[in-house]
Amino acid sequence: SSSQKCDFETDLCQIFPELNLQPGWIRRNGQSGTGSPYSDHTGNDTAYFLSWPSEMGSSSATLMSNVFLPTEKEHICQIKFYYWIGQMNATLMVGLREHSEDTIKNIWQDSAEQQNQWIANTITINSTEKYEV
Repeated sequence: SSSQKCDFETDLCQIFPELNLQPGWIRRNGQSGTGSPYSDHTGNDTAYFLSWPSEMGSSSATLMSNVFLPTEKEHICQIKFYYWIGQMNATLMVGLREHSEDTIKNIWQDSAEQQNQWIANTITINSTEKYEV
């Protein structure tokens, strides 16, 4: 019945707290001069998004959400996001860590055969316990 919108215009939103942002992730816009993409998914070059520059030299990076409450039939969780993969052999994954588990279960991934363009995706999450994405 309620939703949160995260557009990164003023900060990292309540969904991704600063403490869960690994070094290397940057909040930037298309005017930052750090390469593609040069705008957000709407074509706005002043709008902000999170970016993991390929020159970081690391093979992976993680963003962790705040803790979400369990889902139920009346209260589902859907996460809609736009993503851009700009290099070959790169994969974006979304994982789920339930509080009874120490591991992160992969629930979605894309290797972006259609590179260098924004792609929209929506994931529905069902969990009987508290979880992080």
